[in-house]
Amino acid sequence: AGVESHAVGDRVFALVGGGAYAELAVADAAHTLGIPADMNFEQAACIAETYITAYLNLFREAGLRDGESVLLHGGGGGVNTAAIQLVDALNPSSQILVTASEHKLKRVGALGADLVIDYGHSDFAAEAKRFTDGAGADVILDHIGAAYLAKNLEALATNGRLVIIGVMQGSEAKISLGRLMIKRQSIIGSVLRLRPPEEKAAIIADFGATVMPLFERGRIAPLIDSLMPLDRVVEAHARMEASEHFGKIVLVMD
Repeated sequence: AGVESHAVGDRVFALVGGGAYAELAVADAAHTLGIPADMNFEQAACIAETYITAYLNLFREAGLRDGESVLLHGGGGGVNTAAIQLVDALNPSSQILVTASEHKLKRVGALGADLVIDYGHSDFAAEAKRFTDGAGADVILDHIGAAYLAKNLEALATNGRLVIIGVMQGSEAKISLGRLMIKRQSIIGSVLRLRPPEEKAAIIADFGATVMPLFERGRIAPLIDSLMPLDRVVEAHARMEASEHFGKIVLVMD
């Protein structure tokens, strides 16, 4: 009742606050978008959390402009493979720098990164500054947290914006406020799930107008690592936690 954006039987995907590992799920109608005609449900399941997260934080929070450089950490994961595609499509003149594990370097490069850094064997801050002629990255998207904070600020350009969307390796760290002030850098904390429903609706509407046409034209496409039935969810999480995946692991119903 009261839903005007969709009709019964429409194919949609949704951003939900939880409870998506289920046969039935409830979503706010304003948090749903229609699935393009040429896209299947498995592909659509990859969009809501990852592509919206990448778009929100790079373009709305950090204000990434065409021609600026961006550093993304963990190039094989869902958010960052989405981010590479979005930057390449929306800001074609931007330089995309990505850190990745050794066995994912070639695939990240093929996806559109201009520089892929092996984080296990290289100093990503030094490599980022070398590639940008000493300037550093204008925007950094990070989900590692405390363990990377000092190096991120070292890799960040003057007037650069560091967006932190996760704390996988710690939530507390020390930094030099003096250098932060001198270089006029910004640190932005961001989560999508805890925002008010009205704010999520506005983000999703913007995403629908700006990004969904790229999917409809085939300019970008969800990157699926593997499909697994829902009863293999433990195996799916083990694959993700071992960082064996490239793109999204999708759980399916029969």
